Amino acid sequence: MKPAIFDHVAIGTRALSDGWQLFGGLLGGTWVYGGDSPGYWWGQLRFSSGPKIELLTPTVGTDGAFLERFLSSRGPGPHHFTFIVANLSQTLSDVRASGIEPVGVDVSNAEWKEAFLHPRDACGIVIQIAEQHAMPKLAPPAELPEPGPAAAFELVEHQVTDIPGATKLFTELLGAELVITPDSQSRDVTELTWSNGARLRLVEPVGNRRTHLHFARLSAKFRTSELGRAADLAERLGTSVHVRDN
Repeated sequence: MKPAIFDHVAIGTRALSDGWQLFGGLLGGTWVYGGDSPGYWWGQLRFSSGPKIELLTPTVGTDGAFLERFLSSRGPGPHHFTFIVANLSQTLSDVRASGIEPVGVDVSNAEWKEAFLHPRDACGIVIQIAEQHAMPKLAPPAELPEPGPAAAFELVEHQVTDIPGATKLFTELLGAELVITPDSQSRDVTELTWSNGARLRLVEPVGNRRTHLHFARLSAKFRTSELGRAADLAERLGTSVHVRDN
């Protein structure tokens, strides 16, 4: 059975062009797939390693109410983490045995079965768990620019109040391997990895933004103008993005 993987970070926004310019034009993300779902549109970009980025925007329909609520109350920013598992039924059985009740369970589509964990049970962010059996082949949006120099999506840093509880969730239920444990002599930090190169750092809360995304270019260096552009686009997306030369 294939292990679970940390597949992507989903970002809610009303202006998709900001995300295309940042994650595609500047950070080298390449189109994977996307399309219309009832009430919202989604599209994903892949990097040289690590999880993907998904952009979500509301369209028309009641099924997009969750995204409208999110954007109205918080503005643009990271909405959820998605994990792909081999057997959703078994994973949800394990989740329930751990004392967490999943929400939004939908197994009606044989190609994509999903469920969610509420932020109160999942360290402050929505977690989507999915079983995927097909990948739609859909053309990229016309406004997606040519990808910039290749970059690795090297780290997702996520602030949690209960590092041991979050570590247990990701390692026991969502396929993570523990690589760094908390250091009692300094600020608590735990790092987890998955087989696709995704890396998640759990840290104690500092500041207002809970999730920080780290990218590294593999060869070309960032120009000063590009760093300024990246900061501006990230701010408009309500997303903390750190970039560096490798």
